[in-house]
Amino acid sequence: QVQLVESGGGLVQAGGSLRLSCAASGRTFGNYAMGWFRQAPGKEREFAAAISWRDGSTYYADSVKGRFTISRDNAKNTVYLQMNSLKPEDTAVYYCAAQLLLYYTNYKVRTEADRYNYWGQGTQVTVSS
Repeated sequence: QVQLVESGGGLVQAGGSLRLSCAASGRTFGNYAMGWFRQAPGKEREFAAAISWRDGSTYYADSVKGRFTISRDNAKNTVYLQMNSLKPEDTAVYYCAAQLLLYYTNYKVRTEADRYNYWGQGTQVTVSS
């Protein structure tokens, strides 16, 4: 049974930093990509960042590029999202998700939420102005 457990959320002032963690278990994730999505009140869930377990390639939404960094620790089966220069508009519930990469798509990493197979329970990030 696949489990994704997020941690690291909290309250921070604008300009501050937080690091989110996502611990993955229940299977081998070598052919997966891990993504971070976020959902603010009254808004749709949106893509923030993703990383491929296969080759470590990373992907970012324009809104977080240059401020957020996604990384992985293979030994711990954990993915991180380092968030710097946080803004009030970054306030949201942040979700970790896993996407099975398909050989017939050349293992392309997708950023659409419906392409992800497993989801964590989410962690709240609140940025005060």
